[in-house]
Amino acid sequence: MRTIKGKVFIKSKDKVKVKVSGKAPGSGIGKAQGYVISKWKKTKVLLKKPEMRMYIPDTMKLSRASLRELLGKYKMVYIKPDKGTYGNGVMKVEMTSIGSEGDGESFRYQNGLDVRSFTNFEDLYNSILKRTKNRLYLVQKGINLTKYRNRRFDIRVMVQQTPQKKWETTGVIGRVGDPRKVVTNVHNGGKLKPIETLLSPYLTGNEKRKYIARLNALGLKTAHQLHSRFRRLKEIGLDVALDERLHPWVLEVNTCPDPYIFCKLKDKRIFRKIHRYAKAYGRF
Repeated sequence: MRTIKGKVFIKSKDKVKVKVSGKAPGSGIGKAQGYVISKWKKTKVLLKKPEMRMYIPDTMKLSRASLRELLGKYKMVYIKPDKGTYGNGVMKVEMTSIGSEGDGESFRYQNGLDVRSFTNFEDLYNSILKRTKNRLYLVQKGINLTKYRNRRFDIRVMVQQTPQKKWETTGVIGRVGDPRKVVTNVHNGGKLKPIETLLSPYLTGNEKRKYIARLNALGLKTAHQLHSRFRRLKEIGLDVALDERLHPWVLEVNTCPDPYIFCKLKDKRIFRKIHRYAKAYGRF
């Protein structure tokens, strides 16, 4: 991708080319397209629908009590800013039992490449507070991500309104994380892979097709529920984690998802459709 005087050009080996004049990618997204920044607001709306709750990891506003509670339940949690992008500010926090009787505790957290360890909860929490600086953060049950070639991956599911105002899942792609980091975002060193490739060690061809259809349906459920509250919403990108049972967990929902990651897929029809729909509702 290259930008020249406000024009963006996308090229690939088979000559797919998209030209966006006068705007940077995503600059049309705002109030008119229903951009919802707060992760907490979106989570609360999703939890109002009973059939969505099985897909939402236990999530709370960060406090001393909530961090203690969720670490006690799950031993591993993620802390993330309520308003943030590209995986910036996300911390992985772990608690381990120590001692001959397993009655002691040790703690560690990782932020970027920085890893810190503690022998008591108060020191852990005070260190985290220095990073959050009184801003709203969330604490969420940690999901042990499925791996591809020993590297953790998650999935981005793109859902958009069609020109006929119907919701449609238009793309699914995998993101393989940098093994040194706690997030899979491309802006944090993650690599894009076709979802079929990532599922191959776990599912047969027919099983993969059924599973991807399940992800498509999950994307539609999520879009319909969020749209019931945020009526100007036109597009969403689900970040989906798969646990060891391949159960899908919606980690968060982005209302200004990056469409250009789908240029990486061999089937260029996927990006063409995504771009066509986005252009129809005014993103470009």
